[in-house]
Amino acid sequence: MSTEPGPLTYVYAVARQTERLADVLSGLRGIDAAPVRLLADTSDAGSAPLAFVISPVAHRVFNESALKAHFEDLRWLESVARAHHDVVQAVAAEATVLPLRMATVYEDDTRARQALGGQRRSFTRRMAALDGHTEYGVKIYLRPPAADGAAEPPGEAGAGTPPTTPGKAYLQRRRVQRNAREKVHEQARLAATAVEAVAARFTTQRVRHAPQSGALSGPQENVVNDAYLVPDGRAQQFRAGIEEASRGFPEVRIEVTGPWAPYSFAMPPAEAAGPAGGDERAP
Repeated sequence: MSTEPGPLTYVYAVARQTERLADVLSGLRGIDAAPVRLLADTSDAGSAPLAFVISPVAHRVFNESALKAHFEDLRWLESVARAHHDVVQAVAAEATVLPLRMATVYEDDTRARQALGGQRRSFTRRMAALDGHTEYGVKIYLRPPAADGAAEPPGEAGAGTPPTTPGKAYLQRRRVQRNAREKVHEQARLAATAVEAVAARFTTQRVRHAPQSGALSGPQENVVNDAYLVPDGRAQQFRAGIEEASRGFPEVRIEVTGPWAPYSFAMPPAEAAGPAGGDERAP
């Protein structure tokens, strides 16, 4: 006879309960291929009450002690993050969505519903701010420096000029590299200013994320990694404006990503640095 506790309730996001969204979720699978559904706030008398987007997850995997171990497992994290993202994006394609942090879990549906009711006012305000908006990312990368050949190699100085010693040649190469790098950084600074000017015309909020590094940025150095909240009616103008601005800065690469669910704007502007957390509990 099994003594394992029952499943926990995993929450992906907040959305408004509608028949259309319920139909979409009926064919969706979340973490560990579990069915996804809406859990409504029964105390909400609105015409479209708020609901958590949920699925059951195994207690042995998502309890507090297990999560601490799993967060050291990159393959596990990638799998859960992908499933979480897929559910949130599916909701975002149909309705305004307020993404929650990955691994937001409650002991059961009752506790989850209580938490939803307790945060209804906060969630309602954020949902209203996100209605008709979508997140886009803008990243600026430094292009890799060109092959180093500008400095005069040793032994090839012009007629009547003393041959360049290895030490002087090295210093020349370093000076050329430094000047080239300073020029690229200046281009990136001017490009960031141009992007901000475009964004001021077409966006409502911005969150500055830390530049990506390592495998996330690839061979090019990422120096700007911003997220913008863009009204849906201005998305095309926003993208076109960024593309036009990028033509003036050939020594950097400006990349626009999206549309995304508004992960960066799930918290109010004063707190926004990532997805919302709320009263999650990992027993």
